[in-house]
Amino acid sequence: MPTEGVTKIPKDQMETIIATDCGSTTTKAILIEKRDGEYRLVVRGEAPTTVEAPFEDVTMGVRNAVTEVEELSGKTFLEAEGIITPRESDTRGADIYLSTSSAGGGLQMMVAGVVKTMTAESAERAALGAGAIVMDAISVDDGRMPHQKISRIRQLRPDMILLSGGVDGGTITHVSQIAELIAAADPRPRLGIGFRLPVIFAGNKDARGHVNQTLGEMLDLRIVDNIRPVLEEEVLEPAREEIHNLFMEHVMAQAPGYNKLMEWTDAPIMPTPGAVGLGIQNVAKQYKMEVIGVDIGGATTDIFSVFAGTFNRTVSANLGMSYSICNVLLETGLDNISRWLPMNVSEEDLRSRIRNKMIRPTTIPQSLEDLVIEQALAREALRLAFEHHKTLATGLKGIRQARDMGDTFDQKMSGGSLVNMMTLGMVLGSGGVLSHAPRRVQSALMMLDAFQPHGITRLAVDSIFMMPQLGVLATVHPEASAEVFDRDCLVRLGSSVSPVPQEGVKVDNLRGTTAAKVTMAMPDGTERVETVEFGEIKLIELEEGQVAQAHIEPGRRWDVGEGVGRPVDAELEGGVVGIIIDGRGRPVVLEPEAADRQKQIAGWIESLDLYPADALAKYISEGQAV
Repeated sequence: MPTEGVTKIPKDQMETIIATDCGSTTTKAILIEKRDGEYRLVVRGEAPTTVEAPFEDVTMGVRNAVTEVEELSGKTFLEAEGIITPRESDTRGADIYLSTSSAGGGLQMMVAGVVKTMTAESAERAALGAGAIVMDAISVDDGRMPHQKISRIRQLRPDMILLSGGVDGGTITHVSQIAELIAAADPRPRLGIGFRLPVIFAGNKDARGHVNQTLGEMLDLRIVDNIRPVLEEEVLEPAREEIHNLFMEHVMAQAPGYNKLMEWTDAPIMPTPGAVGLGIQNVAKQYKMEVIGVDIGGATTDIFSVFAGTFNRTVSANLGMSYSICNVLLETGLDNISRWLPMNVSEEDLRSRIRNKMIRPTTIPQSLEDLVIEQALAREALRLAFEHHKTLATGLKGIRQARDMGDTFDQKMSGGSLVNMMTLGMVLGSGGVLSHAPRRVQSALMMLDAFQPHGITRLAVDSIFMMPQLGVLATVHPEASAEVFDRDCLVRLGSSVSPVPQEGVKVDNLRGTTAAKVTMAMPDGTERVETVEFGEIKLIELEEGQVAQAHIEPGRRWDVGEGVGRPVDAELEGGVVGIIIDGRGRPVVLEPEAADRQKQIAGWIESLDLYPADALAKYISEGQAV
């Protein structure tokens, strides 16, 4: 990964920073300047990405986006050779230019390991953490015949392959088998005719000679430290660093115009998801809490998390809000989408709306009904992506552990999910459906419904999707990145208080019970007391920058973090939405009958002022709801 010191400009002299993110459809440019001793976002510009015909030169999109920045700022940053660096005057040039990229499909990889749930899974974590889309994972025990694996490797044409397997000093037989499969496939890279496909070997060090003999002459083989030197240890950084290096050398070098762009930048170009992941890790460090981040796009949904100091990322490559919206429908089903709607929508109508979105991916909702349906779909896309994430964000599998009587009831044994919703400190959302929701409270409720955090959790969104640029900026100037993130990127929605029912208690036994009583000392010196019954959700206004001192008393069968029935004292941070007290249970309890459920959802909408009341009443009065 790029490290501090790549540029020649000392950090304390960086006063003007230009950063771009070359996305698959749009190139975004931001201008950051040091003003009154702190770094702030000044302006931003965007333009279509130009990696495909007829332009086939990514730098044209960069020029167009930076030109908009010039027009808005009244300064000059472009010349014939590219971005003007270093800065020549207060109105000409920048001290540093940085960029990330996911244009041309981003970084697409295959991984291979000996055991599917051990070394292959570790290799997948290494690739995902480096910002790759993992097209497939091959292992000795994945159930496919050798000829099927060979055919799969040839068919996918990845940008590179990560091969792992075996502990240091163990048998080399199975690792050698995987290497021979790759050799038999004789794979060709997706970009660049005549270039040898990069393969990283991060497995048993005793197998290096055989792997080199098998693959060294036909492919561009790189050897790094073993991902699993022993079963109890996972070492991902050497593999991730080599993935990034090969991404620069091979993938970026073959994409149209990237050689030119690499000459412009003052630090290596990072894959966009890798930069976002770095940003999420910095958030966890900056706020000293466990974090879940999500980027929901048109084709994919990326989930990032930091739990127990461990970073994980997953890509749900077929869960998105436009190009792959029909796959959301396929995976979750109409009933799961309809359950979030306060009105009746026929099955035929719902399918038609979803298909129209897929074939017209750039359209936005034109009516309140369209918006409600889109946000229902977003809940399901986020939920499915998070379920996928929890299966990969796990402890190491295959570890032999000594167990005593106390461990018998411990759910966090070897291979268990690291995701702990009760210790989660923040959910950070980005992507059009979350960042650009007409009302911020809609974003808050989508994240609450999809992730269903427990206890006390902060909610936030990335205002204009600056996380990629701030992630790469953190590699050369972490202080500037942190300041801009805190002041200009992060939109604090507020906090949620979500009591969790005691495990094993039936829903019928929760009805009529108090989920929590919250006593708050407000910033103006007043005291406010709110009691939330099971099934209710309430909103208390508390502005951004304000904090309420809260004493939370859960009901007899409820838990807010200290155990069933035990009170909690906490600071509740305000935001543009405020404090949401969510007594709907975990998982959220929805009425089984459609009429009762629609009335229930309409009540939640009214409590949160989620949509314009008059417009929503129109659908109800026309008989589309109960």
